[in-house]
Amino acid sequence: MNQYNVLDHDVEINGQTILATLEGVSRFSETYKQQVRDALADNGIDDPKPNEWYSQQAWLDAFGVLATELEPHLLDRIGEQIPETADWPTGLSTVEDALRSINIAYQQNHRGGEIGYYRVTEIDDKVGTIRCKNPYPCPFDRGIIRAVTQQFAPVERLVFIEETGEKCRREHGDACVYTVYW
Repeated sequence: MNQYNVLDHDVEINGQTILATLEGVSRFSETYKQQVRDALADNGIDDPKPNEWYSQQAWLDAFGVLATELEPHLLDRIGEQIPETADWPTGLSTVEDALRSINIAYQQNHRGGEIGYYRVTEIDDKVGTIRCKNPYPCPFDRGIIRAVTQQFAPVERLVFIEETGEKCRREHGDACVYTVYW
């Protein structure tokens, strides 16, 4: 699998998630905000509406443009905004719950075929492993994982994410595996 290429061409993403991303980048410079809007528009997502669905491939194509034009770290920052601004499960109280909520949110914000997953494969004392089998870029996934972990980790704890899988999606692997320490 390759990041930026859908698992299934029928998959769609809800407009609320796209709008959440636009809301999240409102914290960035005006130049970045305009480049995000332009990348979306250039890929057929001109004026997203919260209750409409859009091609996941168009969304990913916009991510590819942003990674090339603005550096991949922007995708990490966008990922960090997703749990705050997208349709997300409520009632979470622990890091473990938060990590598991990533897949729940992912499933409710995508439809139309094989979308992949975020699967917590191991949780131990202040360490978790999450397998990301989806077409999103690695920096975006790390941003999401970091954001949900930081939200529920004790304030005094440092959150650290390490890629620990054998072969990353960047290298055409099937999935990326991250170990999260908090």
